Amino acid sequence: MRHRLASALFGGSCFLCRGSARELICGACDAELPRLTRPLCPRCALESPRGELCGRCLSQAPAYDATQAALAYEFPADALVQALKFRGELALAPLLAALLAKKLRGERVDLVVPVPLSHERLRRRGYNQAVEIARHVPGGTLELALCERTRDAPPQMELPYEARQRNVRGAFRCTRALGGATVAVLDDVMTTGATLDEIARTLKGAGAQRVVNWVVTRTMPHA
Repeated sequence: MRHRLASALFGGSCFLCRGSARELICGACDAELPRLTRPLCPRCALESPRGELCGRCLSQAPAYDATQAALAYEFPADALVQALKFRGELALAPLLAALLAKKLRGERVDLVVPVPLSHERLRRRGYNQAVEIARHVPGGTLELALCERTRDAPPQMELPYEARQRNVRGAFRCTRALGGATVAVLDDVMTTGATLDEIARTLKGAGAQRVVNWVVTRTMPHA
């Protein structure tokens, strides 16, 4: 399927380097993707010695229980995510989903919930990139109406770290009881984790027993 999409949309050329490619990206660009292979904290997916819980998660445990992230949010992964998110390159959604699915290694949950957009932002953009990715990720029943965003707010990326939790506090609601379900919350990028933390808090308030994050890319701190 991705080969046919590449031929139809990009003329058989790599989306990133525009060289010859049978897939959406060529083998050389695929090899350059910043896959997360280092030991990571199992809860927040930041680097941690021996893959143990990091100090932040031990001292200030988030509401979510685990995070699976496929790539670091660095070039060229960030270029793929931004093209899907802001330029409407929906053909990239199956590629990003496949990269995430490889990281999940068949992990199964009861429900998969894409991070919702506000009605206003969805109207402006015309689609939700998390939904487009989630359509192609196996592992649970996809729920598009289970979690709703109750109000519009400035994009998280425009805010300093300290303001991000305040920005999303009380911004989501669950539309039904979850009765002990295990829920995966899917998104394209995880930065501070404030949005995912608030969604996990909302889902657990509705009865979810366990909430995990499935994210395509994870922002990593740099020296």
